[in-house]
Amino acid sequence: MTDEANPAESDPENTVAAKPITAVARRVLGVLIEKAKTTPDGYPLSLAGIITGCNQKSNRDPKMDVDEGDALRALDELREAGAVREIQGSGRVTKYRHAAYEWFDIDSPGSAIMTELLLRGPQTLGEIRTRANRMHPFVDLTATQAEVDSLIAKGLVEAITPPGRGQTFAHCLYTPTERLHLAAKVEKLAASDPTSASAAKETTAPGSAANEGRIDKIQSRLDEVTARLEALEKKLADWES
Repeated sequence: MTDEANPAESDPENTVAAKPITAVARRVLGVLIEKAKTTPDGYPLSLAGIITGCNQKSNRDPKMDVDEGDALRALDELREAGAVREIQGSGRVTKYRHAAYEWFDIDSPGSAIMTELLLRGPQTLGEIRTRANRMHPFVDLTATQAEVDSLIAKGLVEAITPPGRGQTFAHCLYTPTERLHLAAKVEKLAASDPTSASAAKETTAPGSAANEGRIDKIQSRLDEVTARLEALEKKLADWES
């Protein structure tokens, strides 16, 4: 069963509005949504599978070294918030599934974008589209922008740099302290070189049809490698559980 099969599993009256959560909790939630979409046969996830997903080297920024205690605390935080549910898996192994559709009040395209922002942090529109395509196909940047605008309207995403090429977007689940650090980082970058933020991002944001095609080919190869890594990680998680 995939995450797409039960977008309204809970009573709408019990839905809890999304709120800021800690960095490890965001990583755990991102992993649960990602694995539901990319490796549905291995979903829901065991604790071992969640830890493996949090610490994997691909599609993650920053890299983390989450241990069992970190993961359990994050899961407790997410359960209390209403973003994750605990279920009994086969062989009496406790497993976990996300409730992101209800918690965020979004659909599959929105969840793909939120997942990438949770797993990789702030990104440009081009980066979001290229990376989120592995979970939901976005036909072009216009479609991606429309979905990002929808998430902004819901208070889930915000632009952290000025409009224009290389504009960067972030989710709104950072804690207050993290938001201050993020704002200071962006301000420092802009002060040191007003063009640096855009220049650094333009290398991945498609500026033409030719560039977009080249990026898509590169992403396709990366997706193949990622799929192989995720398959190996799933086998490891199954073995550990």
